[in-house]
Amino acid sequence: MSDSTASAASTGAGSPAGNGRMSRAKQNATITVGALAVMNIVAVVSLRGLPAEAEYGLSSIFYYVFAALVFLIPVSIVAAELATGWPETGGVFRWVGEAFGPRWAFLAMFMLFIEVTIWFPTVLTFGAVSLAYTGTDQNIDAQLSGNKAFVLAVVLVVYWLATFIAFRGAAAFSKVAQWGGIVGTLIPAGILVVLGFSYYFAGNTPQIKMGWGELVPDFSNFSNVVLAASIFLFYAGMEMNAIHVRDVKNPTRNYPLAVLIAAAGTVVIFVLGTLAIAFVVPQADINLTQSLLTSYNDMFEWAGIGWASPIVAAMLLIGVLAGVVTWVAGPSSGLLAVGRAGYLPRFWQHTNKHGMGTHILLFQAFMVTALGVVYVVLPSVQAAYQILSQLTVILYLVMYLLMFAAAIYLRYSQPNRPRPYRVPGGDLGMWIFGGVGFLGSLMAFVFSFIPPDQISVGSPATYVGILVGSAVLLIIAPLVIYALRKPHWKDPQAEFVPFTWQLEHVHPGTVNESSTTTAELSETWEETAGNAPKSAAAGGTPAGKHTGKPSATGAGSRGSEQGGGTRVHRPHPGPAAGGSSAV
Repeated sequence: MSDSTASAASTGAGSPAGNGRMSRAKQNATITVGALAVMNIVAVVSLRGLPAEAEYGLSSIFYYVFAALVFLIPVSIVAAELATGWPETGGVFRWVGEAFGPRWAFLAMFMLFIEVTIWFPTVLTFGAVSLAYTGTDQNIDAQLSGNKAFVLAVVLVVYWLATFIAFRGAAAFSKVAQWGGIVGTLIPAGILVVLGFSYYFAGNTPQIKMGWGELVPDFSNFSNVVLAASIFLFYAGMEMNAIHVRDVKNPTRNYPLAVLIAAAGTVVIFVLGTLAIAFVVPQADINLTQSLLTSYNDMFEWAGIGWASPIVAAMLLIGVLAGVVTWVAGPSSGLLAVGRAGYLPRFWQHTNKHGMGTHILLFQAFMVTALGVVYVVLPSVQAAYQILSQLTVILYLVMYLLMFAAAIYLRYSQPNRPRPYRVPGGDLGMWIFGGVGFLGSLMAFVFSFIPPDQISVGSPATYVGILVGSAVLLIIAPLVIYALRKPHWKDPQAEFVPFTWQLEHVHPGTVNESSTTTAELSETWEETAGNAPKSAAAGGTPAGKHTGKPSATGAGSRGSEQGGGTRVHRPHPGPAAGGSSAV
């Protein structure tokens, strides 16, 4: 998951940036194959996780390629169909909700929000290490980077600063995020690869075993695949740019081509960057939070430009900080939009004059603060880094499992819904891409609970207990919130477009033969909600537009019963629009 792509994530997650009207406007096909490929590479690539895979030497190539085939490409292809078939604001919330109803949609949205919250301490740990290495004495820098008090202080100070900046809205830091990705990720990646391979080709002895046989992992040691499961999260985020598929010329041909180019480019960057570290840093000395910086130090010393180490460390810190500041506002804005549709109590819908959900942002900040204490409880910063990283993977994969399942299910529950882009190969193709993605995600999900041998995490039982307990608690939480929802949670000013099955008065669990486009249904809803009298608007859209079969449950027909006192009665996801009877 790139540290510099939160703007895309916030749009895809249902933030105000992903306004439904914009998504339905006529757009010119102006994005080329090359441009979309670059967008996808920037959305995914991040350098901070490379040391974790450098431990595997040449066999890391196998893991990178395997994860790309069973996760990266399926995510990209499947998300493109979902984004074009159901392009309205909501991202994964809308996609899952169209297939399985609002309960599971809210779970998917909540997983994204919580996953990002847990991700903050891990990425800020990398930022703290980068800050430590801006000094001039490498020994002192190394000691400072391993100091738990220093790391915790940096995590908390920087995150709370980012939260207060987020209060002022996305415009306050959009330029920082844009240039932070270039300065803090792409340029350092190029430097790492060039110097690492220059070191190798100059005749220096690499710190890993070379040879074709080393490309195949040692499958007899099951624990080898545990740490490699984190590669799946390396590739997370490619679905964010699926919304742009309609802007691509000849999308049926060019979109999958751009995805393949981006996948290949991403794999190349990760492989070369990982090998560059493995060439220079002995496997026994690899540290998940320090090795990237020590690799730069060793390379610069070898090249006679040791003075450049603090500069690159500062560049990496800029990339981390820019990404964190933007991600603070991204999924939280998505959760705010979903909450205003009737899924969160009014307390959590509070916004300031900049339209930012202040209570959600503060809750997120307190969560990050509490998670920071893990650095004090666990025996080392490395162990804390690993356990939080694995919990991040687990929660993100829950979202992906729901997304893949939704894509397959929608092929049967809404078979005729127009999809400008479809996964190649018809229903069989969807089963192949969606099925492989689902199974790959499930495999990584299971492996994420197994303690890695490469890192001291204290008691293995404690490690697994923390992961299992935390995952169960965080998965149950949104289901409880959904079960306790109240009709008055719905903000009458919210303009969140209902699901298509709500607009057509059907149930998400039944087959809907409607061939009306999502855009047409949404436009009719907006016209009805904005212009029609309350008596006419209560039902949602004019009867002539309801191409689906009537629902026995009455889903979507309860707006006039429970929506009293609102500005205008219109169907919406949540308790006032079939939320309770829909699942």
